[in-house]
Amino acid sequence: MIDVIEPSGIRVSGPSGQGTDSLRSGALIVGAIVSYIGTGFSGFAFQEGQFTVAGELLKAVEVCTGERPRLSVAGRTDAGVHARAQVISFPLNDAERFSSDRFVKSMNSLMDKRISMRAAWIADEGFHARFSARYRKYRYRFVIGSTRDPFIGPTSWLVGDVLDVAKMREGSRFLLGEHDFSSFCRKDPDGASLTRRVDEVVFEESAGMLDFWITASSFCHQMVRSIVGLLYQVGTSKVTPAYVGMALNAKDRSWVKMLAPASGLTLWEVGYDVGVLPQWS
Repeated sequence: MIDVIEPSGIRVSGPSGQGTDSLRSGALIVGAIVSYIGTGFSGFAFQEGQFTVAGELLKAVEVCTGERPRLSVAGRTDAGVHARAQVISFPLNDAERFSSDRFVKSMNSLMDKRISMRAAWIADEGFHARFSARYRKYRYRFVIGSTRDPFIGPTSWLVGDVLDVAKMREGSRFLLGEHDFSSFCRKDPDGASLTRRVDEVVFEESAGMLDFWITASSFCHQMVRSIVGLLYQVGTSKVTPAYVGMALNAKDRSWVKMLAPASGLTLWEVGYDVGVLPQWS
Protein backbone atom coordinates (compact mmCIF):
# COMPACT_ATOMS: atom_id res chain seq x y z
CA MET A 1 0.00 0.00 0.00
CA ILE A 2 1.09 3.60 -0.58
CA ASP A 3 -0.41 6.76 0.88
CA VAL A 4 -0.14 9.97 -1.12
CA ILE A 5 -0.84 13.50 0.09
CA GLU A 6 -2.09 15.31 -2.98
CA PRO A 7 -1.70 19.11 -3.48
CA SER A 8 -5.19 19.71 -2.08
CA GLY A 9 -4.15 18.20 1.24
CA ILE A 10 -6.58 15.28 0.86
CA ARG A 11 -5.02 11.87 1.49
CA VAL A 12 -5.72 9.15 -1.04
CA SER A 13 -4.41 5.62 -0.72
CA GLY A 14 -4.14 2.42 -2.66
CA PRO A 15 -1.77 -0.11 -4.15
CA SER A 16 0.77 1.15 -6.62
CA GLY A 17 -0.65 0.93 -10.13
CA GLN A 18 -4.34 0.99 -9.26
CA GLY A 19 -4.77 4.60 -10.39
CA THR A 20 -2.70 7.39 -11.83
CA ASP A 21 -4.78 10.58 -11.75
CA SER A 22 -3.64 13.35 -9.42
CA LEU A 23 -6.19 15.48 -7.61
CA ARG A 24 -6.42 18.92 -9.17
CA SER A 25 -7.58 22.02 -7.34
CA GLY A 26 -11.39 22.11 -7.34
CA ALA A 27 -11.79 18.36 -7.78
CA LEU A 28 -14.53 16.59 -5.84
CA ILE A 29 -14.61 13.44 -3.73
CA VAL A 30 -17.11 10.75 -4.72
CA GLY A 31 -18.31 8.31 -2.08
CA ALA A 32 -20.13 5.07 -2.83
CA ILE A 33 -21.65 2.07 -1.04
CA VAL A 34 -20.91 -1.29 -2.62
CA SER A 35 -22.17 -4.83 -1.96
CA TYR A 36 -20.49 -7.96 -3.25
CA ILE A 37 -20.26 -11.71 -2.95
CA GLY A 38 -16.54 -12.34 -2.48
CA THR A 39 -16.54 -15.88 -3.87
CA GLY A 40 -14.21 -16.06 -6.86
CA PHE A 41 -12.41 -12.77 -6.16
CA SER A 42 -8.81 -12.53 -4.93
CA GLY A 43 -9.97 -10.14 -2.22
CA PHE A 44 -10.93 -6.49 -2.49
CA ALA A 45 -7.53 -4.85 -2.98
CA PHE A 46 -6.22 -4.19 -6.48
CA GLN A 47 -3.57 -6.71 -7.56
CA GLU A 48 -2.05 -6.60 -11.02
CA GLY A 49 -3.14 -9.64 -13.01
CA GLN A 50 -5.63 -10.80 -10.35
CA PHE A 51 -9.45 -10.74 -10.40
CA THR A 52 -10.34 -8.39 -7.53
CA VAL A 53 -13.30 -6.28 -6.46
CA ALA A 54 -11.26 -3.08 -6.70
CA GLY A 55 -10.08 -4.05 -10.17
CA GLU A 56 -13.66 -4.44 -11.39
CA LEU A 57 -14.69 -1.14 -9.78
CA LEU A 58 -11.77 0.75 -11.30
CA LYS A 59 -12.41 -0.57 -14.81
CA ALA A 60 -16.03 0.55 -14.59
CA VAL A 61 -15.15 3.95 -13.07
CA GLU A 62 -12.73 4.59 -15.92
CA VAL A 63 -15.40 3.82 -18.52
CA CYS A 64 -17.97 6.03 -16.75
CA THR A 65 -15.76 9.02 -15.99
CA GLY A 66 -12.74 8.81 -18.29
CA GLU A 67 -10.52 8.89 -15.19
CA ARG A 68 -8.71 6.12 -13.30
CA PRO A 69 -8.45 7.46 -9.74
CA ARG A 70 -6.89 6.00 -6.64
CA LEU A 71 -9.56 4.10 -4.77
CA SER A 72 -9.89 4.28 -0.97
CA VAL A 73 -11.87 1.63 0.91
CA ALA A 74 -13.23 1.26 4.44
CA GLY A 75 -12.16 -2.38 4.83
CA ARG A 76 -9.85 -4.42 2.60
CA THR A 77 -11.67 -7.75 2.71
CA ASP A 78 -9.73 -10.96 2.02
CA ALA A 79 -10.33 -13.45 -0.77
CA GLY A 80 -13.77 -15.02 -0.44
CA VAL A 81 -15.09 -12.51 2.13
CA HIS A 82 -18.32 -10.68 1.30
CA ALA A 83 -19.64 -7.16 1.93
CA ARG A 84 -23.16 -5.88 2.42
CA ALA A 85 -22.18 -2.20 2.74
CA GLN A 86 -18.56 -1.60 1.82
CA VAL A 87 -17.70 2.10 1.46
CA ILE A 88 -15.30 3.47 -1.13
CA SER A 89 -14.20 6.97 -2.10
CA PHE A 90 -12.15 8.48 -4.90
CA PRO A 91 -11.30 11.91 -6.33
CA LEU A 92 -12.99 13.04 -9.54
CA ASN A 93 -11.41 15.88 -11.47
CA ASP A 94 -14.15 16.37 -14.04
CA ALA A 95 -17.31 16.32 -11.91
CA GLU A 96 -19.33 19.09 -13.52
CA ARG A 97 -21.77 16.66 -15.14
CA PHE A 98 -21.69 14.01 -12.41
CA SER A 99 -25.12 12.49 -11.71
CA SER A 100 -25.33 10.01 -8.80
CA ASP A 101 -28.27 8.09 -10.26
CA ARG A 102 -26.77 7.82 -13.73
CA PHE A 103 -23.37 6.86 -12.32
CA VAL A 104 -24.81 4.03 -10.19
CA LYS A 105 -26.87 2.68 -13.09
CA SER A 106 -23.90 2.78 -15.46
CA MET A 107 -21.53 1.14 -12.96
CA ASN A 108 -23.95 -1.71 -12.33
CA SER A 109 -24.34 -2.34 -16.05
CA LEU A 110 -20.56 -2.70 -16.45
CA MET A 111 -19.44 -4.72 -13.42
CA ASP A 112 -19.44 -8.42 -12.66
CA LYS A 113 -22.91 -9.36 -11.37
CA ARG A 114 -21.47 -10.37 -8.00
CA ILE A 115 -20.86 -6.66 -7.34
CA SER A 116 -23.56 -4.03 -6.92
CA MET A 117 -23.15 -0.31 -6.32
CA ARG A 118 -26.00 0.65 -3.98
CA ALA A 119 -25.52 4.42 -3.79
CA ALA A 120 -23.08 7.18 -4.78
CA TRP A 121 -22.78 10.82 -3.77
CA ILE A 122 -20.51 13.86 -3.82
CA ALA A 123 -18.91 13.75 -0.38
CA ASP A 124 -17.81 16.62 1.81
CA GLU A 125 -14.27 17.87 1.32
CA GLY A 126 -11.84 15.69 3.24
CA PHE A 127 -14.07 12.60 3.30
CA HIS A 128 -12.05 9.40 3.10
CA ALA A 129 -13.68 5.96 3.13
CA ARG A 130 -11.01 4.53 5.44
CA PHE A 131 -9.80 7.38 7.62
CA SER A 132 -13.23 8.97 8.19
CA ALA A 133 -14.77 5.68 9.41
CA ARG A 134 -15.62 5.39 13.12
CA TYR A 135 -16.24 1.64 13.26
CA ARG A 136 -16.67 -1.53 11.22
CA LYS A 137 -19.18 -4.29 11.91
CA TYR A 138 -18.82 -7.87 10.66
CA ARG A 139 -21.22 -10.80 10.72
CA TYR A 140 -20.06 -14.40 10.74
CA ARG A 141 -22.77 -16.96 9.97
CA PHE A 142 -22.69 -20.61 11.03
CA VAL A 143 -25.23 -23.07 9.64
CA ILE A 144 -25.73 -26.05 11.94
CA GLY A 145 -26.54 -29.29 10.15
CA SER A 146 -25.41 -31.74 7.53
CA THR A 147 -27.14 -30.42 4.38
CA ARG A 148 -26.08 -27.25 2.58
CA ASP A 149 -28.80 -24.73 1.74
CA PRO A 150 -27.93 -23.36 -1.73
CA PHE A 151 -29.53 -20.00 -0.86
CA ILE A 152 -27.49 -19.52 2.34
CA GLY A 153 -24.45 -21.69 1.72
CA PRO A 154 -22.30 -19.18 -0.22
CA THR A 155 -22.31 -16.77 2.75
CA SER A 156 -22.04 -19.21 5.65
CA TRP A 157 -19.99 -22.00 7.22
CA LEU A 158 -21.80 -25.34 7.39
CA VAL A 159 -20.79 -27.12 10.60
CA GLY A 160 -22.11 -30.51 11.63
CA ASP A 161 -21.24 -29.96 15.27
CA VAL A 162 -23.67 -28.82 17.93
CA LEU A 163 -22.16 -25.61 19.30
CA ASP A 164 -22.25 -24.64 22.98
CA VAL A 165 -23.25 -21.02 22.47
CA ALA A 166 -23.13 -20.21 26.20
CA LYS A 167 -19.43 -21.11 26.28
CA MET A 168 -18.81 -19.13 23.09
CA ARG A 169 -20.45 -16.07 24.64
CA GLU A 170 -18.32 -16.48 27.76
CA GLY A 171 -15.14 -16.72 25.72
CA SER A 172 -16.02 -13.78 23.48
CA ARG A 173 -16.26 -11.37 26.44
CA PHE A 174 -12.47 -11.46 26.82
CA LEU A 175 -12.27 -9.66 23.46
CA LEU A 176 -14.11 -6.52 24.57
CA GLY A 177 -12.08 -3.36 25.02
CA GLU A 178 -8.68 -2.33 23.68
CA HIS A 179 -6.09 -5.09 23.31
CA ASP A 180 -3.04 -6.13 21.36
CA PHE A 181 -4.50 -8.73 18.97
CA SER A 182 -1.14 -10.15 17.85
CA SER A 183 -2.36 -13.68 18.60
CA PHE A 184 -5.25 -13.21 16.16
CA CYS A 185 -3.64 -11.27 13.30
CA ARG A 186 -1.06 -11.74 10.64
CA LYS A 187 2.02 -9.70 11.52
CA ASP A 188 2.09 -6.42 9.62
CA PRO A 189 5.13 -6.35 7.28
CA ASP A 190 5.66 -2.67 8.12
CA GLY A 191 5.52 -3.32 11.86
CA ALA A 192 2.24 -1.42 12.39
CA SER A 193 0.47 -1.80 15.72
CA LEU A 194 -2.01 -4.66 16.07
CA THR A 195 -3.84 -2.98 18.95
CA ARG A 196 -7.58 -2.66 18.28
CA ARG A 197 -10.69 -1.67 20.27
CA VAL A 198 -13.58 -4.14 20.19
CA ASP A 199 -16.84 -2.41 21.15
CA GLU A 200 -19.41 -5.19 20.82
CA VAL A 201 -19.70 -8.97 20.45
CA VAL A 202 -23.15 -10.52 20.00
CA PHE A 203 -24.46 -14.01 19.23
CA GLU A 204 -27.90 -14.41 17.62
CA GLU A 205 -29.50 -17.85 17.32
CA SER A 206 -32.24 -18.82 14.89
CA ALA A 207 -33.50 -22.08 13.43
CA GLY A 208 -30.41 -23.94 12.26
CA MET A 209 -28.22 -20.82 12.21
CA LEU A 210 -25.90 -18.92 14.53
CA ASP A 211 -24.75 -15.38 13.70
CA PHE A 212 -21.73 -13.86 15.44
CA TRP A 213 -21.53 -10.06 15.25
CA ILE A 214 -18.41 -8.10 16.12
CA THR A 215 -17.90 -4.33 16.01
CA ALA A 216 -14.54 -2.60 16.38
CA SER A 217 -12.79 0.62 15.51
CA SER A 218 -10.94 -1.37 12.83
CA PHE A 219 -9.62 -4.88 12.23
CA CYS A 220 -6.21 -6.24 11.32
CA HIS A 221 -5.52 -8.93 8.74
CA GLN A 222 -7.30 -12.25 9.51
CA MET A 223 -8.50 -10.98 12.91
CA VAL A 224 -12.19 -11.87 12.62
CA ARG A 225 -11.65 -15.28 11.03
CA SER A 226 -9.09 -16.13 13.72
CA ILE A 227 -11.50 -15.05 16.47
CA VAL A 228 -14.30 -17.12 14.95
CA GLY A 229 -12.02 -20.12 14.54
CA LEU A 230 -11.08 -20.01 18.22
CA LEU A 231 -14.68 -19.47 19.34
CA TYR A 232 -15.68 -22.49 17.24
CA GLN A 233 -13.12 -24.50 19.19
CA VAL A 234 -14.66 -23.17 22.41
CA GLY A 235 -18.14 -24.11 21.18
CA THR A 236 -17.01 -27.67 20.42
CA SER A 237 -15.21 -27.96 23.80
CA LYS A 238 -11.76 -28.31 22.23
CA VAL A 239 -10.59 -25.39 24.40
CA THR A 240 -12.13 -23.64 27.39
CA PRO A 241 -13.65 -20.13 27.31
CA ALA A 242 -10.75 -18.96 29.48
CA TYR A 243 -8.33 -19.96 26.72
CA VAL A 244 -9.54 -16.95 24.71
CA GLY A 245 -8.24 -14.62 27.41
CA MET A 246 -4.98 -16.54 27.72
CA ALA A 247 -4.45 -16.43 23.95
CA LEU A 248 -5.13 -12.68 23.91
CA ASN A 249 -2.62 -12.06 26.70
CA ALA A 250 0.01 -14.27 25.06
CA LYS A 251 0.34 -11.93 22.04
CA ASP A 252 1.67 -14.92 20.11
CA ARG A 253 0.19 -16.12 16.79
CA SER A 254 0.97 -19.75 17.65
CA TRP A 255 -1.84 -19.69 20.22
CA VAL A 256 -4.55 -19.26 17.55
CA LYS A 257 -3.96 -21.49 14.56
CA MET A 258 -7.47 -22.09 13.18
CA LEU A 259 -8.93 -19.74 10.57
CA ALA A 260 -12.68 -19.95 10.01
CA PRO A 261 -13.59 -20.26 6.30
CA ALA A 262 -13.88 -16.95 4.45
CA SER A 263 -17.32 -17.91 3.10
CA GLY A 264 -19.10 -17.17 6.38
CA LEU A 265 -17.74 -13.64 6.83
CA THR A 266 -19.51 -10.47 5.68
CA LEU A 267 -18.53 -6.84 6.23
CA TRP A 268 -21.96 -5.67 7.28
CA GLU A 269 -21.67 -1.99 8.12
CA VAL A 270 -19.21 0.88 8.32
CA GLY A 271 -20.02 3.73 10.69
CA TYR A 272 -19.32 7.41 10.12
CA ASP A 273 -20.43 10.66 11.71
CA VAL A 274 -24.18 11.24 11.49
CA GLY A 275 -25.27 12.44 8.06
CA VAL A 276 -22.15 11.37 6.17
CA LEU A 277 -23.73 8.40 4.38
CA PRO A 278 -26.88 8.78 2.27
CA GLN A 279 -30.01 6.69 2.69
CA TRP A 280 -29.83 3.56 0.59
CA SER A 281 -31.58 0.23 0.22
